[in-house]
Amino acid sequence: MTRKKSAAPAAKENKPKPKPEPVLSATNIVKELGRGAGTVMALKGVDLRLVPGELTLLMGPSGSGKTTLLSILGCIMTPTSGELTVAGTKTAGLSPDELAVLRRDHIGFIFQSYNLFPTLSALENVRIALDVRGQKGYEAARRCEEVLREVGLGHRLRNFPGNLSGGEQQRVAVARAIVSSPSIVLADEPTAALDGENGNAVMELLARIAHEQGRSVLAVTHDPRTLPYADRVVRIEDGLIVGEERRPEGLDAPEITDLTKRRKAHA
Repeated sequence: MTRKKSAAPAAKENKPKPKPEPVLSATNIVKELGRGAGTVMALKGVDLRLVPGELTLLMGPSGSGKTTLLSILGCIMTPTSGELTVAGTKTAGLSPDELAVLRRDHIGFIFQSYNLFPTLSALENVRIALDVRGQKGYEAARRCEEVLREVGLGHRLRNFPGNLSGGEQQRVAVARAIVSSPSIVLADEPTAALDGENGNAVMELLARIAHEQGRSVLAVTHDPRTLPYADRVVRIEDGLIVGEERRPEGLDAPEITDLTKRRKAHA
């Protein structure tokens, strides 16, 4: 008897990974500053999506509109027109109090100047972020200590800002931004006041927050040292998004700097 040939195993299909839903979506955002003849169009129709697990850099020269855009994405300013959706909630028509609640529940901020209270310890500065949410007591204190240890400051819990280096102060600011587990972290020039070593440490931390904790991190910067840590670089000029670069899958993070240089050379 002749044996039947067994059928070859079916080839596995390499299905593309499903794209995560944006946690923040901005569509055709326009912002006018000033009135009458002195009106300035700071943003001229910006579209931007932020997804979980990704570190995005927003880069552009001074006066390009990046800080204005960050303020609108963080619900600090309202757009003149356009649509902003944060964590499934459209911001149009929300009162200042409702915007404050949306900001409190879903967005963590990291500022260039740290914005720490000089008379409070590192632990107390972080606890403020939970106090305003009504989270107090042992569990809140434990959570603050846990986050400070995550950013490498477990040995500095009781230190005041004046006894911390610039890099350590910025890490306290990072801890304060993430202690409430926001889905979005917005950073304004997080490395501008730091030297190379501390700047790299902060960017490594932001990348880890995005990748390991599944948050969407957006950093406004003009610092080229931040490029190796980015999953995506969005460029803004004159109030318009003029380009976007994404690190190809499988490309090591440090190589994105060279990739950017090559693209500029052939532009």
